[in-house]
Amino acid sequence: MIIGIDASRANRPRKTGTEWYSFYLIKSFAAQDKTNKYWLYLDKSPTAELIAAVKENPNFSFKVLNWPFNFFWTLVRLTWEMLWKRPDVLFVPAHSLPLFFPWRTINTIHDVAFVRERSLYLSEKVRTQKKFSRRVINFFVKLFTFGRYSSESLDYLFWSTAFALRHAGKIITVSDFTKQEIISLYPQTKAAKIITIHNGYDVEGYQPLNQPEKTQEILNKYGLEAPYFLYAGRLDKKKNTPALIEALAILRESQPQIKEKLVLIGNAGYGYDEVKYMIEEFGLENDVFMPGWVNEEDLPYIFAAASAFIFPSKHEGFGIPVLQSLACGVPAAVSDIPVLREVASDAVLYFNQNDKQAIANTMIKIIGDQKLREELRAKGLARARQFSWEKCARETLKEIENW
Repeated sequence: MIIGIDASRANRPRKTGTEWYSFYLIKSFAAQDKTNKYWLYLDKSPTAELIAAVKENPNFSFKVLNWPFNFFWTLVRLTWEMLWKRPDVLFVPAHSLPLFFPWRTINTIHDVAFVRERSLYLSEKVRTQKKFSRRVINFFVKLFTFGRYSSESLDYLFWSTAFALRHAGKIITVSDFTKQEIISLYPQTKAAKIITIHNGYDVEGYQPLNQPEKTQEILNKYGLEAPYFLYAGRLDKKKNTPALIEALAILRESQPQIKEKLVLIGNAGYGYDEVKYMIEEFGLENDVFMPGWVNEEDLPYIFAAASAFIFPSKHEGFGIPVLQSLACGVPAAVSDIPVLREVASDAVLYFNQNDKQAIANTMIKIIGDQKLREELRAKGLARARQFSWEKCARETLKEIENW
């Protein structure tokens, strides 16, 4: 069998959730499957990291589909490839499909929170320098969609998700919560074709670490100082980062003996200006560290050195950073939303993400109760062992092969 994979996201130099999902599935497929052949479709030449991930398996080959623009590679260039030389099965590990595809096509939908709260998402224009080009593209998109959608990124997300749910032969979701959200928000989608396969994490990288010299070296590299609370994810409205800043201000005022600062790891997202404003408003410039992008190999050390992991997100499709914190043996407190209960079970503390005082109270509790911290650490390590990218890949490959 020839399995085609849209590997464009796995090939990006800076990866977040969906990109790491794509990368680690490809890497695990290469380690597990010596029978099927794989065509990895790319919009750019493969990175050294992606080459290394599959180099031991001769059944993997790269197909670089050159495209002169920064947009619509999937809709146009990958579509063109599918018209002339299709694989037996096409696997697209994100929400968008080409316009034409094999009848055996599998698509992963990670999250549909944008349908619930559109205001939490930034809608960007097509990435081209020429206004005239944008107008032309926008005209044809509206013509193609009978006026329902524009060419902006959020409209594309709405259209492409609906298109994938309607046409893909199978849909993989990364949590039961997301599956139920799809069924609720897209009732025309057949529930029988939606399969839940949980995300994993890098088992070799994320684990309890007892390497004080190496840990201090990493902290120095990013200008970080222990003790600290840790957050990892985009710094934006959806992740509710401003609420975490305010919770820290409440903690500082009511419990000055708690010396933990706050480390926010992640790129700036929609609403980042509010994060910066909150830091200045509460005078926390010396209490909040924002190192920006952190190399993946350094993250486990930053996790392991944290006093606690705090995750106040409003919406998640899964929540990989929560799993990473549990695997590192870090006590964690997270939003009380269904998907995080599905992922973390009883291995974390929960708080009302809309109540800043509740977040602050939970931060105080998790720092002050040593017995609780030990219980959370033990439960977290046990819970993390139930997930891995190897397991995720094995279950995904089963769905690809069993058609």
